[in-house]
Amino acid sequence: MSANPQHSPRRVVWALVITSVAGFMAALDNLVVTTALPSIREDLGGELHDLEWTVSAYTLTFAVLLMLGAALGDRFGRRRMFIAGLSVFTLASAAAAMAPGIDTLIAARAVQGAGAAVMMPLTLTLLTAAVPEARRGTAYGIWGAVNGLAVASGPLVGGSLTEHIAWQWIFWLNVPLGLALIPLARLRLAESHGTGAPLDIPGTLLASGGLFGIVYGLVRGPVDGWTGGTVLTGLIAGGALLVAFVRYSTRARNPMLPMRLFRSRAFSGINAASLLMFLGMFGSIFLLSQYLQGVLGYSPTEAGLRMLPWTGMPMLVAPIAGILSDRIGGRPVVAAGLLLQALGLVYFAVITTADLSYATQLPALIISGVGMALFFAPASNIVMSSVLPKEQGIASGANNALREVGGALGIAVMASIFSAQGGYETPQAFVDGLRPALVAGAAAVGLAAVAALVVPGRRAVRPSEPSSGRPAEQVLESTNA
Repeated sequence: MSANPQHSPRRVVWALVITSVAGFMAALDNLVVTTALPSIREDLGGELHDLEWTVSAYTLTFAVLLMLGAALGDRFGRRRMFIAGLSVFTLASAAAAMAPGIDTLIAARAVQGAGAAVMMPLTLTLLTAAVPEARRGTAYGIWGAVNGLAVASGPLVGGSLTEHIAWQWIFWLNVPLGLALIPLARLRLAESHGTGAPLDIPGTLLASGGLFGIVYGLVRGPVDGWTGGTVLTGLIAGGALLVAFVRYSTRARNPMLPMRLFRSRAFSGINAASLLMFLGMFGSIFLLSQYLQGVLGYSPTEAGLRMLPWTGMPMLVAPIAGILSDRIGGRPVVAAGLLLQALGLVYFAVITTADLSYATQLPALIISGVGMALFFAPASNIVMSSVLPKEQGIASGANNALREVGGALGIAVMASIFSAQGGYETPQAFVDGLRPALVAGAAAVGLAAVAALVVPGRRAVRPSEPSSGRPAEQVLESTNA
């Protein structure tokens, strides 16, 4: 039997390198600005709400346009649109580094998010096309390790660059990486397309508008108050548009996101688990990074280094998780990882004090790190194997969009719990707010583990063509290694 040239070892390695580095850049810029805000304000001026928008502008466009980015890749070519998104992201990074004022920086961050939204879901689709099915868990493990490290180490990278060089280097860092990846992607990645159906304009407008309203409301809720007019309008209008999107997609001939995909227990279960996982993880990292600096007195660099047992664990464990998912299936690995993550957060909530020693923190950090590392690769494997190859782009886009909504929801909910129970006035007030917030984060991750158990265990979910007369998915016994 002749080998598929698209799955040659060289092409697999190049696809893994290109997609992992691109994914790292997009994920890193979610939180990389947080520790640089005081320096940015000193240089560019601006009020508190302006500084918050340097973070929120990226989150908003990134979350809102993820499904559109995936749909554009399916329609016009995944490699082509990946390169386009990477180019926009790289140029916007340079514009952010050279921004003369806070308004220009916010605009550049919004454009950065748009480029990342096109680029990010296509990294997983292009990687899937390049890697043989039997080895995808391992490849997802490496990809997930790099992306997990980026999500969790954003505050460390931002703080270190700001402390030792200048805040502009947070954005300059992307430019040489982007300029190197663009020609490599053109030369080393194979082009692929989705269904070839026309772009679903009504569905795109409904989904994008709905996500905009929801994410805007979640981002502004802790700042403006949950009863504020713009916040309530965003949440209510966004929810209504998403309901309309679901109704429209059940009837449309070529919908952007076919609702039949959610009839798959694998697809619906892992997407629910992803949303809840990011809710608990993002909110916890957001508060704990402030706890290490504001309460325990570490510098941004010191805080980031002390978080490495958590944030760096994906580099060690995620590839192993990918191999395990190839051998025993994704469900037990994902569920175990989520339970460990929840346990780590509960442990942190129990031990947290205003003068906590690092030795006491260490077990909680390690448990949380192992749990997070066990999640990424098997979850990606489940998402991509639960749909047809031509639908993998939009499946990746939907999963990434739900993760981003979960992250925004986590920061909003846990910040609100923190504010209701404590505050920034004294170290003890911070601890009083942090404990119940971490318990809420642990509960969300625990619910994610329950959702993961909905995924068929030790079985491979093989989707079939909806027009074939067979069920939307055919569940076959998998071979046990």
